[in-house]
Amino acid sequence: MVEDDALRATRDAYDAAAPVYAQLFRDELRDRPLDRAILSAFAEVVSASGNGQVADLGCGPGHITAHLDELGLAAFGVDASPEMIKLARDAYPGLRFDVGSMAALDIADGGLGGVLSRWSVIHTPPQELPVIFAEFHRVLAPGGHLLIGFSAGDDPSHAPQVFDHTVAPAYRWSPDHLAAMLHESGLAEVARMVRRPQPTDRRQFQEIHLLARKA
Repeated sequence: MVEDDALRATRDAYDAAAPVYAQLFRDELRDRPLDRAILSAFAEVVSASGNGQVADLGCGPGHITAHLDELGLAAFGVDASPEMIKLARDAYPGLRFDVGSMAALDIADGGLGGVLSRWSVIHTPPQELPVIFAEFHRVLAPGGHLLIGFSAGDDPSHAPQVFDHTVAPAYRWSPDHLAAMLHESGLAEVARMVRRPQPTDRRQFQEIHLLARKA
């Protein structure tokens, strides 16, 4: 199927790029105070729920999972790329990292206080997002929170926009449309952060973080 081919192509591309990706992004939070702030807020609301178990979905080489661990969460990472998971395990041997698919997570129903999806859905064909959002809802406990990061489109319509991501084709989304899709999956928006591009950024896209809660 087309979706399986897309997932396979994305996984293979990230397998090939894993060492370079890990080197480029290992210290990405150092110069991104707003990203650190939204991650800290996410950690605080998850901890307040009494269930600090968090899955970092699309964890890549594990640096954000490690940051969540430093913030006091019981964080573990999941990624479709075996090479990324190998790098994560090597870099952070005290943390758990699993190879897996966001569309079929090996996580119990209602087992998590939080889900982080940081730019992990950008390569997903639009018609497959409802399946993934349903999985996010399934694994979250009532009152659990999702923090999802993605690139925003310029078109105010609902149509996602394809862009030439370095690793694999990717999509930009209308924040309102993505928030509506989350709502349809039982995840209500709590807050959003919009980071406008800086003049030196290679891509002049807005970056969005949406914080949503399962009822």
